[in-house]
Amino acid sequence: MEGANVPLLFGVAIVILYCWSTINILREYERGVVFRLGRLLPEAKGPGLVFIWWPVYKMVRVSLRTITLEVPPQDIISRDNVSVKVNAIVYFRVMNAPRAIVEVENYLYATSQLAQTTLRSVLGEVELDDLLSRREKLNVKLQEILDQHTVAWGIKVSLVEVKQVDLPQEMQRAMAKQAEAEREKRAKIIHADGEFQAAAKLAEAASVIGREPMALQLRYLQTLTEIGVEKNTTVVFPVPIDIIREWMGPRS
Repeated sequence: MEGANVPLLFGVAIVILYCWSTINILREYERGVVFRLGRLLPEAKGPGLVFIWWPVYKMVRVSLRTITLEVPPQDIISRDNVSVKVNAIVYFRVMNAPRAIVEVENYLYATSQLAQTTLRSVLGEVELDDLLSRREKLNVKLQEILDQHTVAWGIKVSLVEVKQVDLPQEMQRAMAKQAEAEREKRAKIIHADGEFQAAAKLAEAASVIGREPMALQLRYLQTLTEIGVEKNTTVVFPVPIDIIREWMGPRS
């Protein structure tokens, strides 16, 4: 009797192990894509407790969390023939788990390769100044292009950010010289504008003095007062303007 119970106990153990192996627990952010004899079931399973009776059923786990994909640096020649290295970050998530498994072999690798080629093609069509100053618009354009291609895979690209633009040393020096020249240009313009305004004010002052001759004498006396405050050794002999006026006028 004891020998006859051994196969029975062995069979019961196998059944228990088989039933235990069919138990799958999917987290809140996971879904299970189930195949029945190789055919895809229309709805993904989960989250929670899911029973998979293999080998009739097989399940592939898919995470629905946002994935951060770093695009490696790409060698790009801009529209104005400047060679730069650009890398970016792509944020995307799986919206339809069955399509992400069935429509593409490896959606992570496919999205990465698509992001690299899109980055090279889009940024190669713009000039260096636009690449540095219009980065937000380029990010939106990259996101739209990637989203159009990945929607067939059940993937939603939510954000693309150009992370860093590495310029050659020669271009950095050229841009530094250009920035310095631009600052000098603004300084000269500001200085010329100040000279112009000063000349305009002097012209107005001359017009006032021309109408009121006593204004020049008052200004002369004020200057003498300012010189006296300095306590210097300069000797000033004030001469009335009326004495020298006859020599200041035009001779007939």
